[in-house]
Amino acid sequence: MKVIVVLSLVASLMMLSGCGEEAPSSKSETESPFMLMDELTSMNEIPSFIGEGLSPEEKEKLMSQILPSGSDDEKDSEEKFKELLKKANAGNAKAQNELGVMYYTGEAVSKTDSGHVLDNDPGLAVGWFYRSAEQGYADAQFNLGLMYANGEGIEQDMAQAVELFKRAAEQGNIDAQNNLGAMYFTGEGVPRDERKAIEWFEKAAAQGSADAKANLDAIRTAGY
Repeated sequence: MKVIVVLSLVASLMMLSGCGEEAPSSKSETESPFMLMDELTSMNEIPSFIGEGLSPEEKEKLMSQILPSGSDDEKDSEEKFKELLKKANAGNAKAQNELGVMYYTGEAVSKTDSGHVLDNDPGLAVGWFYRSAEQGYADAQFNLGLMYANGEGIEQDMAQAVELFKRAAEQGNIDAQNNLGAMYFTGEGVPRDERKAIEWFEKAAAQGSADAKANLDAIRTAGY
């Protein structure tokens, strides 16, 4: 029996949750009957749970609202990005988090010192997530925790990921609650604690998380 855990990037303003390539867990099934998994939708895709039930036309419309470069009006998109950057530089935590998402997905263009255009820039994304997370913004704390968990843009540190997930989860971030439950259950970055795992899954499930509900069902079926 596997506990299915979804790790995803979130940006509340744009209702975006997830970007990048799938990255398998470092914990093998031989170490535990449960496996920590992460599901990151690839660049220019919307997460499955957001797009569920939408027609192709509705998905396209949603993409145009979420990702500036997907808009037909490139000039307008550029102005939106400039405005977002202005707010982020002025210290707006929400804007900083959203810029992080844009740099992670490649919607915000960045270049190397030699001028090579990057498909995406996890390192720059981490920088913006960090600035926002330091201000206590829950979505950014979750996003930064995910970067630590996956070792993207920063050296992998599961203990730091747990700490950031805790901060976001305590503010009610549903994805952080679910992921924190998973990490307590598998012992990733924190001593294994089934009771705490179930508590966090229950908190996320109470907010409507289908993933947390699936995790609880799997745990109970296994007799925990």
